[in-house]
Parts: sequence; C-alpha cells; structure tokens
Amino acid sequence: MSVAAWIALGVPVALLLWVAASYNRFVQQRNLVTESWSNVDTELRRRYDLIPNLVETVKGYAAHERALLEQVTAARAAAVAATGPPSTQAPVENEVVAGVRALLAVAEGYPDLKASDHFLELQRELANTEDRIQAARRFYNANVRDLNRRVQSFPSMLIARWFGFSEADYFEIEEAIHRAPAPDITLS
Repeated sequence: MSVAAWIALGVPVALLLWVAASYNRFVQQRNLVTESWSNVDTELRRRYDLIPNLVETVKGYAAHERALLEQVTAARAAAVAATGPPSTQAPVENEVVAGVRALLAVAEGYPDLKASDHFLELQRELANTEDRIQAARRFYNANVRDLNRRVQSFPSMLIARWFGFSEADYFEIEEAIHRAPAPDITLS
C-alpha cells in the first residue's frame, strides 16, 4: 500500500475516532450535570424537611404571625411540588429563601424563642443545610459551565449539534442563612 492510500484510510479513521471520543465526553458531561442536579435536589429536600419544624417552633412563640407562617408553609409546598429544570425551580426556591429569612427575622423579636435550645438547634441545622445547598449548587454550576463551554466551542459544537446535545441551565438561588449567630449570654 502506498503512503497516499494509508493517508486516505487514516484520515477517515482518525475523524471517526475523534467523533466517538467527543460524543463519549458529551455523554459523560451530561451525566455529571444530571448527577450533580440530583445532589442539589437532595439538599433542597433536606431544607424542606426542616422548614415545618421551624414553623412549628416559631408558631408556639409568635402565634399572631399567622400570615407569615402560612406564607412560608405555602412556599415550601410549592417548592416541594416544583420539578423540572433549574430555571423553573429557582424562582420557587427564592420564595422559600425569602420566607425563611422573614421567619428568622420575626424570631429576633422574641427573646424566649431566640434562647430556646430547640430553635437554636434548628437554626444551626438550617445554616448547615444552606451551606450544603450552596456547595452542591456550585458543583452543579461548574459541571454546567464545562458542558456549555463544549457545546459552544468549535469544533465540538459540531458534534453537539449533530447528536442533539444542548446547553444546560445554571441554578442560581439566594443564600437563605449565613451562619447562625451565637446566642447572647449574660452572666450576672
């Protein structure tokens, strides 16, 4: 076989190998995005499980804040029911975050509630959960960034279009709780 024949045979084989490798990398990145979204969803569900306890604890001390308690409960129910891509879930999550912030702000006006061990433990657990949500969200968004970069970059964009790979949505929500403040202790 001549050199020209080897080149004529080698170029299509090399192109086919490149297409296969690129396709496999897209599949891997799409699966990473899906897996990391599952991690975000797990952490969000953990928050949803904490909210009823927080509402009940505040309800015992601040019964006249009924409208706020109902708002937080409704926002949680809407978030639990929300499914779909991050772009549709983010607005619902922001409502939950706003409700939790308002609930914690109300709690500031009740010294007995702020001193309650149960409330402080819930507040710490919620802060820990928020940290976990933020970490999972950052991991998810990093995987989305990597996938989107490949979908938009030449020549991999040709493979993406050819096989139907598309960009994924980022998941941007507000941070609900920073760190639970240390309780005020007065020694007399």
